[in-house]
Amino acid sequence: MPMAAEDIVSLIKQGLPGAEVEMTDLAGDNDHWAAKVIWEGFAELNRVARTRAVYEALGDRMGGELHALQLTCSVPE
Repeated sequence: MPMAAEDIVSLIKQGLPGAEVEMTDLAGDNDHWAAKVIWEGFAELNRVARTRAVYEALGDRMGGELHALQLTCSVPE
C-alpha cells in the first residue's frame, strides 16, 4: 500500500525538527514522490549525508511502504 504524503512529511519533520517539507506526487499514483526538504541542520552535511539524514528519519519505510522518493535537500536561504 502506498504511503501518504502527510505521513512522509510527518516522519521527516519528526526526525529533522524544524524542517520544511514540500511533497510532489510524480506519477499521480501516491507511490512515486519527490520531496524538497529545507533544514538548517543540513548546513554542515554533504549531499550524501543529507540524503542519509532523511532516510534515517523515514526508518524502515524506505524501500518498503515508500519505494520511490526523489530528494532535494537544502538549507534555508
